[in-house]
Amino acid sequence: MFERTRDLRLSIIKQMELKASKYTDVISLAQGIPSFDTPDCVKRRVERALSRGVVAKYSLSPGLPELRELIEISLAREKMYYDWQKEILVTAGSIEGITASILAITTPGDEIIIPEPTYTSYREVIRLAGCKPVFVSLNEEKGWTFELEQYKKAITEKTKAIFYCNPNNPTGTIYTKNQLMDLAKLAEKHDLFLISDEVYKDFIYGKKEFFSLAEIPELRKRVIRIFSFSKAYAMTGWRIAYLHSDEENVKEIIKVHDALVTCAPVISQYGAMGALEMADDDIKKFNTAYEKRRNITCGRLKKLSNEFSFVLPNSSYYVFPKIKGNEKNSWEFSNDLLDKAQVAVVPGMAFGPSGEGHIRISFGRSEDDIEKAFDRIDKYFKK
Repeated sequence: MFERTRDLRLSIIKQMELKASKYTDVISLAQGIPSFDTPDCVKRRVERALSRGVVAKYSLSPGLPELRELIEISLAREKMYYDWQKEILVTAGSIEGITASILAITTPGDEIIIPEPTYTSYREVIRLAGCKPVFVSLNEEKGWTFELEQYKKAITEKTKAIFYCNPNNPTGTIYTKNQLMDLAKLAEKHDLFLISDEVYKDFIYGKKEFFSLAEIPELRKRVIRIFSFSKAYAMTGWRIAYLHSDEENVKEIIKVHDALVTCAPVISQYGAMGALEMADDDIKKFNTAYEKRRNITCGRLKKLSNEFSFVLPNSSYYVFPKIKGNEKNSWEFSNDLLDKAQVAVVPGMAFGPSGEGHIRISFGRSEDDIEKAFDRIDKYFKK
């Protein structure tokens, strides 16, 4: 009984949030929820759709044609050229798109390589598909970069795909164009898919550049790229995202998507249209605020240099500090911090073997929450 779910586990991020919810005065720097409300332009677009009575029925399974056309246009601005009719699929959040993609391209027993530390739910989706996650460690000493030789060693005859998050959650790493092109050559040599989750691509700090393998036409049959409106537009509760790939791939993925959800929530699809049409300035505002919050967070961490070391994140809204001189593992430390200081963070072990000994801190929260949380952390270490 329960053979399929026996080895699955509820996300450790969600476990920490559930425990944190039992405290009346908790400050959570755990779950990656933006502190901002959804932009007004998105709400107005949805209000208009509601007043017209067009949100009560299913859309076509791939998504509203008007939304997919807007996605095609937005992708073209980023040098990615995909046909809205055949190569773009609107999904119920990025994790549904990821799940549908993995179920479509794999057979039980296949292996999927994931660089880690990485987002905790990837492992569970891979296991749900009956496949094996194969971890390849990022190099913390070099700023959480990946090393091609580690991927070469991890590939076997069962390997089906390499699945990565860029920018990376939880480390805030941005993979360089050279690194990604080397990975693409490796995928071509071994006939592998490349699944790229790029939900944080709008939050880049300083002069760092962002590159996607989906920009390379020759890789379109190999690359499945996923993007979510959740983070960029402060729409986590709307559950709306999209993926794009070559027509041949999308034709198979949509079969799973249809079986899972029929279509993405129609009211959220109208919200996504409003985001693409009118919310560019909101993204810029969010990015400026997150960079300031990153600097506040990392400034507070520097003052705790006896307790933590960290790599400065160049993207996303996470930092992944290493715990110094602590006898507790990351799970024990995070629970102790929650119990004694009422500050929620995510234990690093949630993100893969290399995450042990670290915690993930989200600076997606307000400046006030960040400052108050660190005041409590300061007191925690002084006891």
